[in-house]
Amino acid sequence: MNNSGTPHQARKRFGQNFLHDAHVIERIVRAIAPQPEQTLVEIGPGLGAITAPLLEAAHKLHVIELDRDVIPHLQAHCAGRGELHIHQIDALKFDFAELAGGGRTLRVVGNLPYNISTPLMFHLLAYAPLIIDMHFMVQKEVALRMAAAPGADDYGRLSVMLQWRCAVDLLFSVGPGAFRPAPKVDSAFVRLRPHRAAPVQVNDERRFTELVNRAFSQRRKTLRNTLKDFLSEQEIRALGIDPGLRPEVLSLAQFALLANAAHPK
Repeated sequence: MNNSGTPHQARKRFGQNFLHDAHVIERIVRAIAPQPEQTLVEIGPGLGAITAPLLEAAHKLHVIELDRDVIPHLQAHCAGRGELHIHQIDALKFDFAELAGGGRTLRVVGNLPYNISTPLMFHLLAYAPLIIDMHFMVQKEVALRMAAAPGADDYGRLSVMLQWRCAVDLLFSVGPGAFRPAPKVDSAFVRLRPHRAAPVQVNDERRFTELVNRAFSQRRKTLRNTLKDFLSEQEIRALGIDPGLRPEVLSLAQFALLANAAHPK
């Protein structure tokens, strides 16, 4: 049952798992600590489990919801709690700059569908200068990859690309029972804070992205093999990096060094 008392069937195509655990909801709202006058944006509010307390604290809230059938339930659940602005659109197609006019900055939150969590985070990184922070519920496996350090089993392309643009904090884990229907995996709540000053110097963002993607495309291969279209073995060694290393042991700073020295062959 949803919050209005009418049955609502979670839809697989939208990746819906509705949060219902009051203790988890309280922890989420406390971690976000919404304040009046802040421009808050919630992605995928569903039936409003997080929406209602966020709205009460912030007094105004923008929500982005693709499933038009949940919107009446959301409106009913949030009635009288504050100023709710509903954008019925795919978050991957939404222009977040629309909400940041007049010098406003955004705080973004969401219980993200597992099937779009990674592309959605990359979509939001394009708006990083407009965003104070982002708080997301994601699959725990994804959260571990987001926060992983060099040398860890979970360290990969997602780790490097996110940590280049944001500080990543894994806040707490959440079991399947906190959701209806219960997913088959654990979840985790994470915080992303876009860097105001870049942690490393990257001269060409496109080349950096291409090089990181190539390095992890065959992660069991060494740099001399995966990066041969960008740098020779001698050029890699001249940067103080062993060309016999695998990409999962390189730091963000080392990837930046490689990308800044890379040239198309």
